[in-house]
Amino acid sequence: MRAVIQRVRRGSVSVEGKTLAEIEKGLVILLGVGPEDDETTAQAMARKTALLRIFEDDQMKMNLSVLDVKGEAIVVSQFTLYGDTRKGNRPSFIGAALPDVARPLVERFAGALREQGVPTQTGEFGANMLVKIENDGPVTILLEM
Repeated sequence: MRAVIQRVRRGSVSVEGKTLAEIEKGLVILLGVGPEDDETTAQAMARKTALLRIFEDDQMKMNLSVLDVKGEAIVVSQFTLYGDTRKGNRPSFIGAALPDVARPLVERFAGALREQGVPTQTGEFGANMLVKIENDGPVTILLEM
């Protein structure tokens, strides 16, 4: 499982002009699922994400988690995180899990974030989404399990 985690001031996801998710302070998480991933991976990744200390405290040090700042999250499924560009100029996505494997694990990850106490919304799996991210910092973390 791979994630690009962005600390945001605002984030939203829309499909065909309809807003599906919208948050203020929190995280926008672009999540890719590999064929080896399972529910244990999704839960561990969610726990790590919820506890990741990437928000600033009163001394401007990154010591606080999304839970500490009472932030929210948006999870966006993104198989392109498994794009392999080592050969040629067109990415190969054969390293990404198939939709019937990936979809329930993306949902499980989002559910596990909620269980950790992070209010979490999602995009629409498999849809062409417009993701708006107002990155704060900028702070962008790559997380892989």
